[in-house]
Amino acid sequence: MTTLDMPATPDATAKASSTIRWKKEVERFALVAAWLTLVILFGTLMPESFLSWRNFSTMFGSQAVLVVLTLAIIIPLTSGDFDLSGASALTLSAMLIAVLNVKLGWPIFPTLVVALISGVLIGAVNAVFVLYFRIHSLIVTLGVGTFVNGAILWISDSQTISGVSMGLVEWVIINRLFGVPLAFYYALLLAAVIWYALEYTIPGRKLLFVGRGREVSRLNGIPVDRVRATSFILSGLISAFAGMLYAGMTGSADPLSGLNLLLPAFAAAFLGATTLSPGRFNAFGAVIAVYFLVTGITGLTMLGAKAYVQNLFYGGALVIAVSLSQLVRNRQPQDFS
Repeated sequence: MTTLDMPATPDATAKASSTIRWKKEVERFALVAAWLTLVILFGTLMPESFLSWRNFSTMFGSQAVLVVLTLAIIIPLTSGDFDLSGASALTLSAMLIAVLNVKLGWPIFPTLVVALISGVLIGAVNAVFVLYFRIHSLIVTLGVGTFVNGAILWISDSQTISGVSMGLVEWVIINRLFGVPLAFYYALLLAAVIWYALEYTIPGRKLLFVGRGREVSRLNGIPVDRVRATSFILSGLISAFAGMLYAGMTGSADPLSGLNLLLPAFAAAFLGATTLSPGRFNAFGAVIAVYFLVTGITGLTMLGAKAYVQNLFYGGALVIAVSLSQLVRNRQPQDFS
């Protein structure tokens, strides 16, 4: 018997297994380590300004809207679909709150309900066109998002509307815990709910199975179309909730600025799929990715970088994140259909 034919010894097998586990742990927490590295780097260069609690509380609170939007789009991404209408649903939600509350004098609570319903309707329209007419989700959600953008410009007369009820503003950004606006904690709570649903509930596991293989899921009795439709509706609902936070943070609604969050949200979603649960879109990975990106942009801005660095950072991060997520999946093609 040659050396090549000899079976592996228990010690060799255990050593190989230990090495694989170690590599997986490094892979899981690589983004966290990279985030901490950025903090240390900028903290060393600007210890008084960057490492102040005021700077961190501002970063945590101001990016809650982006966190929530990212959490919204990872739900259809998990089932194998894109939702490019998320930022439009966010902006419409904020604009409806401003129009109904400021211009028409509605109390704040009914306006919030209408805003959430608008997100559900956008998600339902996406689901109908994708599932009934069998059109690719990329095309449908891009078209629906563009249509919604036009509706936003129409109902707002292309104007920023300010003066949203202080009751909403107080419960989003004025009231704080440990100096951080409550919006940050809403985003963390939502991330925890999505994480629990995907890990420990039957509907969440069905969503994961559908994303991994629709035909196999169908053969195993999972109602694939219903799962996908639910993912679109939940994405619209959560995007509308992000719009509520957006209106509460600014006390106003801008018909265009919310649309700029779409690219950062996708960059964070794909980057988050490389950490904690590599190869899967996951809630806390998305949260970490958002604050990793924001930390880099904030640090560079404080060092005097020009405004265009934000587009460079987010655009480059999206390409790198998708590339890394493919490497994690051993370059297997993603089934977005």
